[in-house]
Amino acid sequence: MTTHLSSQVNHNVSKVRVKKRFVAGAKCPQCKATDSIVLFKEHGVETVECVECDYRDQQTEEQVAAKATGDVIGVFKP
Repeated sequence: MTTHLSSQVNHNVSKVRVKKRFVAGAKCPQCKATDSIVLFKEHGVETVECVECDYRDQQTEEQVAAKATGDVIGVFKP
């Protein structure tokens, strides 16, 4: 019975959903599709992904902060 419970727990852990948010007006640098970019955190790393093609990019919190300039109003943490 312990084996069954253990496999059930492992199965439930793999179903953790990641909250993805579309970035309004964003254009994919690869396929140039507009409004196709989603932003989410994967293992604590900010990730962007295009839902139209296979484009994907990641950056750490330090990289996000380093890119922030006076032109940016704020850096939002989902």
